[in-house]
Amino acid sequence: MSTIEVLLLALIQGLTEFLPISSSAHLILPSQLLGWADQGMGFDVAVHVGSLVAVCSYFRKEIRDILVAWYATLTPNKEDDAALTAEEKLNGRLAWWILFATIPAGLFGFFGADFIDANLRSALVIAITTIVFGLLLGVVDIKAKQNVSLEDFTFKKAMIIGFAQALAIIPGTSRSGITMTAGLMLGLSRENAARFSFLMSIPTIAMAGGYMTLKLITGSEVVDWTAMSMGAVLAFVSAYACIHYFLILVNKIGMMPFVIYRLVLGAVLLWYVL
Repeated sequence: MSTIEVLLLALIQGLTEFLPISSSAHLILPSQLLGWADQGMGFDVAVHVGSLVAVCSYFRKEIRDILVAWYATLTPNKEDDAALTAEEKLNGRLAWWILFATIPAGLFGFFGADFIDANLRSALVIAITTIVFGLLLGVVDIKAKQNVSLEDFTFKKAMIIGFAQALAIIPGTSRSGITMTAGLMLGLSRENAARFSFLMSIPTIAMAGGYMTLKLITGSEVVDWTAMSMGAVLAFVSAYACIHYFLILVNKIGMMPFVIYRLVLGAVLLWYVL
């Protein structure tokens, strides 16, 4: 990979991992449209690690509070439970919701990854899913009531988002896009839907990165450590900035700019492949 390819692909990963526009689609497109060689498993691991470190760094306080509250649920004590604040109890529930809601994506990824890689990693599939799930996000964003707080959220609703996240194994769907769509459909505000999506991304990205790391270790691919280092750092910086500004702007601009982008991108891809 050239330096330009490393920088562009890392930037794409960092910016699109947390926007509702599909990072996997954008990482596939350069090879489909520009004839670039596949970036390789090692580079995929590096940019996923960069994205993971970014989301963990940004939500470090929330993650710490959630983990502490989760630990309290593992050692139940009536006196301690009575002393917990409403926020601490919510954080404990959030921990369990995120853990259980990640299971469908893990199962879909484990059993379906090879089939997806062999049959669905194409510009035509990306074009169709980009348009279909973009339209769904637009409709939901317009009709969303945004009247359910995280305090009123339930395990059942969290699992619905978890099953929606599992669909993101299909290129072009967008993990963040489909989980935000589900969150809005269930009544969350745009900001809360985004925050829950970002927190859910942590175990999901960790699983994907761990799986790719295992394949890398057991495979015969030659690792370009310079490209991996550059990719990880740039993915971290761009992902961190993306999360920060998206959370600031999402309630002001809504999801329509991303819907329009997806429709334009899908139309261009359809024109290209057809």
